[in-house]
Amino acid sequence: MHRDELVSFIAVRTVDAIEAEDIVQDIFLRLLRGQHLITPQTLPSLLHTMARHAVCDYYRRRHVHEEYEHYIQTSDFSCQTSDDSVESVFSAQQLMERMERSLARLPKACCEIYRLHIYDGMKVSDIAQELSLPYKQVENRLGQARKAVRQQLRKCV
Repeated sequence: MHRDELVSFIAVRTVDAIEAEDIVQDIFLRLLRGQHLITPQTLPSLLHTMARHAVCDYYRRRHVHEEYEHYIQTSDFSCQTSDDSVESVFSAQQLMERMERSLARLPKACCEIYRLHIYDGMKVSDIAQELSLPYKQVENRLGQARKAVRQQLRKCV
């Protein structure tokens, strides 16, 4: 009964009829999932309040989306040694390969500690206990490994 009224209410505020349809559908789904006692007298007010909040959420999400698009368009993600083509943007796989190469250059102890920390999610104290090493030594080796990996990745990102 209130559907067309809500669609026009939202469409005027969002300038997109298709988006207004989606928002109205979301409002009705939220209304059906709710546990609130709704009477015929309170329903129109509740629907318009939900519609106002949904429009505010729409613009909030849209603002964040536009900021992110602007950030992507203005940021330079390419490697310093190549041009700004699509091929110059590193994929996650290429970053992993670079990280593995930089780890291969490290001493075995630093590499092992870094892998335990990053891939296994172990804390420094757990690594020290497992490898029977002093806490500070593990902490220093992890710091060396992080520094080396960061320097290698910084060259391209």
